[in-house]
Amino acid sequence: MALLQVNDIHVYYGSIHAVKGVSFEVNQGEVVTLIGANGAGKSTVLNTISGLLHPRTGGVVFEDHDLKGVAPHKVVSHGLAQVPEGRRIFLQMSVEENLEMGAFTQPGSTVEPGIADVYERFPRLKERRRQIAGTLSGGEQQMLAMGRALMSKPKLLMLDEPSMGLAPILVEQIFDIIKELHAAGTTILLVEQNAQAALAVADRAYVMETGKITLSGTGAELMASDQVQKAYLGG
Repeated sequence: MALLQVNDIHVYYGSIHAVKGVSFEVNQGEVVTLIGANGAGKSTVLNTISGLLHPRTGGVVFEDHDLKGVAPHKVVSHGLAQVPEGRRIFLQMSVEENLEMGAFTQPGSTVEPGIADVYERFPRLKERRRQIAGTLSGGEQQMLAMGRALMSKPKLLMLDEPSMGLAPILVEQIFDIIKELHAAGTTILLVEQNAQAALAVADRAYVMETGKITLSGTGAELMASDQVQKAYLGG
C-alpha cells in the first residue's frame, strides 16, 4: 500500500523550473532512494514533500492526507520526518536537548522512552548526552540529526544526503543504521549522491536528471544497469 504518493509535481525557484513533473510512490516498509547528480532536484523533491517548498502544480498525498498548503510542523505531526542536508542540528544545545526538541509533536510521556530508544540505537550519543552539539564530529552530528527525527515517531523517515562529508568508515556506519531501521519496519525515502551505497540498501530506486525522473527499478536492477554504472558507479 502506498504510504506516500508524489503526483506530477512542478516546483520553481523564481523563474527556474527545478522539478518538472515528478511522480513516484513509497510503500509501507520500503526503502526508496532518489539518486542523481548534484542539482538534479532531489533535495527540492524532499523539501516539497515536507512542506518547506510548495509545488506550482501537482501534489503530495501522505496516508490519504493531501499535504497541499500544510505547514512543515503539521507535516511532522502526520508522521513524516526529514533529516535535512547539512544536518541542521541546534549547535548551541546539548545532545539531549536536541533530542527533546525532536519530540515536539509527541506527548510528554513518550520523551524519556524515545530518548532511551535513540541511545540504544546510537550508543555514541549516550556517551555525549551532555555535550554541546556543535562540538560533535560530523558523524556524531549526523547520528544526532537522525536520532532527533526518530523522536517524532515517524511513519516515513526522509534522509537527505546522510553520507555527505563523512569519512568512508562513518558512511558505512550510517548505512548500517539505515539497514537496521529498515529491518525494524521504518519506511525510508533516501536522497543520496553515493549511488553505490544507496542502491545497495534500496528496495526501489529512481534516477533524477535535471528535474525529471529518467529511470526507475529495484535497487538491484539499477545497480546492474549500464546507464547507471557509467553515470554514477564509475563503470
